[in-house]
Amino acid sequence: MATKPGEMNAFERELVESVDQALRGELAATHTPEAIVSRRRGRPRGSVQAVTKKSTTIRFDADVLEALKATGPGWQTRVNAAAREWLRLGKV
Repeated sequence: MATKPGEMNAFERELVESVDQALRGELAATHTPEAIVSRRRGRPRGSVQAVTKKSTTIRFDADVLEALKATGPGWQTRVNAAAREWLRLGKV
């Protein structure tokens, strides 16, 4: 849908508002080249759990691994929880 001369669509209005905010110094401060360069890579401080997990290698039969992965994202966390419950019940 073409706009008539002098009319703006929603995108254009939001773009103009964004430029106005930047010129007023609002919101744009976090996107200056200096701020971008000063950002550190990786997770922000404080976003890491207090209890860290250890990376390891465990070997599963192919059918077991396929079934675990088929449960979707978070399957490793669920396996960890199941192993924790197994240990809690003294099934070792």
